[in-house]
Amino acid sequence: MIMAIIENGLESLHWDMCIDPLMKQNVRILSETCLEQLFGLDDQLTTPELMIKACTFYTGHLVKTYFGTWKEITMPHINVEDTLAEKMEKAMIYCDSKLKKFSFHQWYSYTKNQKTKFQGAILRIQKIFQDHRQRNFIAKWRAIVRIRNKIREEELISKHESELKNWKKRLKMKSSEEFASLEPSFSEAVFKSKSMEFDISQLPENAVLQIFSYLGLRDMIICGQVNHSWMVMIQITKLWNAINFSTVKNTVTDKYVVSTLQKWRLNVLCLNFRGCLLRPKTLKYVSHCRNLQELNVSDCSTLTDEAMRHISEGCHGVLYLNLSNTSITNKTMRLLPKHFHNLQNLSLAYCRKFTDKGLQYLNLGNGCHKLIYLDLSGCTQISVQGFRNIANSCSKVMHLTINDMPTLTDNCVKALVEKCQSITSVVFIGSPHISDCAFKALSTCDLRKIRFEGNKRITDACFKFIDKNYPNINHIYMVDCKGLTDGSLKSLSPLKQLTVLNLANCVRIGDVGLRQFLDGPSSIRIRELNLSNCMQLGDASIVKLSERCRNLNYLSLRNCEQLTDQGIEYIVNIFSLVSLDLSGTVISNEGLIMLSRHKKLKELSLSECYKITDLGIQAFCKNSVLLEHLDVSYCLQLSDDIIKTIAIYCVCLTSLSIAGCPQITDLAIEMLSAKCRYLHILDISGCIRLTDQILEDLKVGCKQLRILKMQYCRHISMEAAHKMSSVVQHQEYSCSDPPSWFGYDGGGNPLNVQYTKPFKGVPEVTVKDSEYSSTEEEV
Repeated sequence: MIMAIIENGLESLHWDMCIDPLMKQNVRILSETCLEQLFGLDDQLTTPELMIKACTFYTGHLVKTYFGTWKEITMPHINVEDTLAEKMEKAMIYCDSKLKKFSFHQWYSYTKNQKTKFQGAILRIQKIFQDHRQRNFIAKWRAIVRIRNKIREEELISKHESELKNWKKRLKMKSSEEFASLEPSFSEAVFKSKSMEFDISQLPENAVLQIFSYLGLRDMIICGQVNHSWMVMIQITKLWNAINFSTVKNTVTDKYVVSTLQKWRLNVLCLNFRGCLLRPKTLKYVSHCRNLQELNVSDCSTLTDEAMRHISEGCHGVLYLNLSNTSITNKTMRLLPKHFHNLQNLSLAYCRKFTDKGLQYLNLGNGCHKLIYLDLSGCTQISVQGFRNIANSCSKVMHLTINDMPTLTDNCVKALVEKCQSITSVVFIGSPHISDCAFKALSTCDLRKIRFEGNKRITDACFKFIDKNYPNINHIYMVDCKGLTDGSLKSLSPLKQLTVLNLANCVRIGDVGLRQFLDGPSSIRIRELNLSNCMQLGDASIVKLSERCRNLNYLSLRNCEQLTDQGIEYIVNIFSLVSLDLSGTVISNEGLIMLSRHKKLKELSLSECYKITDLGIQAFCKNSVLLEHLDVSYCLQLSDDIIKTIAIYCVCLTSLSIAGCPQITDLAIEMLSAKCRYLHILDISGCIRLTDQILEDLKVGCKQLRILKMQYCRHISMEAAHKMSSVVQHQEYSCSDPPSWFGYDGGGNPLNVQYTKPFKGVPEVTVKDSEYSSTEEEV
């Protein structure tokens, strides 16, 4: 039957199909009339549709009834109690499994938590053990280091005292024989056992050339007078490729210049006559140097147009020409394009006798179209038309310098930029009428370097689109531009090539702008940052600075009064820093002690830091053996102890300023002279206790001293200062009392009233560019 249903479908299913034929009742088929009588239907209500529905319902009801009966008969009877018991057993089994699972999870979580706590306890115990072990190790290491440092300090001090003692003995010797018989210095002792005669002339020519290349003209001449072999050595032609007469400008004679030029006329490539007072006839002999490439006749008041005519006719290959501060006129300007076809560098600074027409001459003939560098500083006679003439004749200029030009306006810059599209660097110092319009006009050039100074018309607007107009700029000098605010720094932050930023005296710049600048990509490449007199900067900026500027080499925070010792602690983290200026800040000894951990600083300025004492300077110098420049001027509380520390630890010092330190005595300079033999610059102005003895010490010990400043040194005589002027190249001296703004009187006693500006009525005697002694022969 089931197979029949599967084969024929449900349509073959009848209501009595499952009943045994023997058990079927004999039901006769009802006719339509019987149905009408049975259901009482009217003829009008009996329709085929209703009949079909009625039959379908009746047939379905019969099928349901008989199928249910068949089911009860064929399927076995199920006991309800057994079913309930079976379900109950399954429920209990399920409940037990859930309970066991819950208990297991609770136990697992507990054991896992306990295991985690146990492991954490083990780690803590291990960490405590390691910390304790590390503390013991560090404590022992520190103890050993303290002992070694103490031993080292004792050795250095004993060595210092021994050398100082020998130094004093050397000073007492009167004759040269007694001086030579004294116990030799360290360098002499090293070579004493290995002393042997050696002729420098036996060295290869390249070695001799390298040695003598460090000498000036005067020293070369002196070396040539030693003996015949030395005279032969200085005749090497390469030594005379560059002759610098400016180093002997006060002693050189016209006769010697003429003989030198005639002798080496074929070898000379560079000549420097800066500041030489020579006759025009002598300068004409420069024309004999046919291979000349560089000529510097700046500050030569005797240079005339006639002399330049002879020079231009003979030296056609000049590439560099410096005519600064001379009296040339339009006649010389006419000669430049005619004879100097390859001229690349031209300086006409402070030449005020040529006019706009002279600049027009630069376009004559082949013109000066190869000119790359042009300096027009101080040429106030140039008008807008003159700059148009420059643009027409020098269209390939790349480096433009125009300083001390109060007549320079935006129109001048616009006229120049119209055709000079190759400008990469501009310097406008002392041009107060330049504004944002000139900066906008320069946007057509691919600027790499800009320098403005002392300009109040420059505002944040000039930097608004700097990342789009000057994407390759790497040097920005905007000194003393009062119109710049934090907005300028925000505009500079997208620059990716910026390496030098100088915003000194931009007093409106604060922490907000600097932090925005440091958030940009430029902070990663910045090497030099000058924020002097930006008094709104504080420790927050220094924290950001130490995090972002990993390549910073030079940092100036002069007169940033809100900077404290906490900010100094973060400066130590800038490991690439070599130069630091903290003058005028409130740094104390604690800040200097923290700064001593840097150990790589070569230059440090602490001028007018009134909170530092000998203790801080000593702690810093003990760890700064690489220090080369130190400025502790106007720190009134410093004494001789810092000079002793400097002499012991900072033997490589080349520049020292202790101006305005009234407690410094002759003993300090004596120790300095005995140890710091590489000292080039020394400022002792206002050290009122110093006497003539220090000059004798400096002559013997500091052979390389070049610049000496000793203003307001009352106990140094005029005669001693005059003798010293023959030893150094530059000297400043006066014997009057220190002015009030030094903060103390002539006796070194502090003044109650603080002065912020110097008193200009004090007479001074200044000796500049000192000459050598008169006993030496003139060149």
